[in-house]
Amino acid sequence: MIRFSANLGFLWTDRSLPDAIRAAKAAGFDAVECHWPYAEDPAEVKTALDATGLPMLGLNTVRGDVAGGENGLAALPGREPDARAAIDEAISYARAVGARAVHVMAGFASGPDAERVFVDNVSYACQQAEGLTILIEPLNRHDAPSYFLQTTDQARALIEKVVKPNLKLMFDCYHVGRMEGDLVTRFAALQSHIGHVQFASVPDRGAPDHGEIDYKYVFDAFTQLGWNAPFGAEYKPVGKTDDSLKWMTHFRGDAHR
Repeated sequence: MIRFSANLGFLWTDRSLPDAIRAAKAAGFDAVECHWPYAEDPAEVKTALDATGLPMLGLNTVRGDVAGGENGLAALPGREPDARAAIDEAISYARAVGARAVHVMAGFASGPDAERVFVDNVSYACQQAEGLTILIEPLNRHDAPSYFLQTTDQARALIEKVVKPNLKLMFDCYHVGRMEGDLVTRFAALQSHIGHVQFASVPDRGAPDHGEIDYKYVFDAFTQLGWNAPFGAEYKPVGKTDDSLKWMTHFRGDAHR
């Protein structure tokens, strides 16, 4: 049985995080994940998770000065104290709610200094996050021009440079599809480094029932390759989230519906 995680950074955004967790359970999801939950009381989030039995797969470090155009801090030279404070905050929140992973956001930067800072900050995160997975994620250049991490090859090289067992790749089919394509071949080559898989339609980042990628084929192929964790639904619904979920029945059958 293929399992799915609801990314509550995009789904049920009209509700509080605890209420969104309950909505994900009612809709038949097997897990949840989120972006930046820090305005929510972690005790209330944990209560909702416990009541529904859904695991929280992961959350992100803060982006920094969003109004000023920042989208992560870990690769920004000179911002090491802020980056490490964001890492500490994310790990603390993850532990409070029982989340399994923290995605360390790199930010807009380039060059050898940015790589050195990113490697140092990610190494710090791995050391602090005993029992948790640290994720890094390439973002496509169309949506995030100048983001430090853009391809899976770059991410793999950095993972092999850091050499920490709890450092893994966030394989987002949407971003990989827009930048590289050939998802099944890329996944197979990177599988030992992959800690989580996300998806959305390409190129509009909508529900996975249209667009360039045949997700029925992709999910079946990944499963045959041995992937048995939930796939993260990180797409932007048009209209109400509940009205966008017919894809789940198509891909998994109606046993949960």
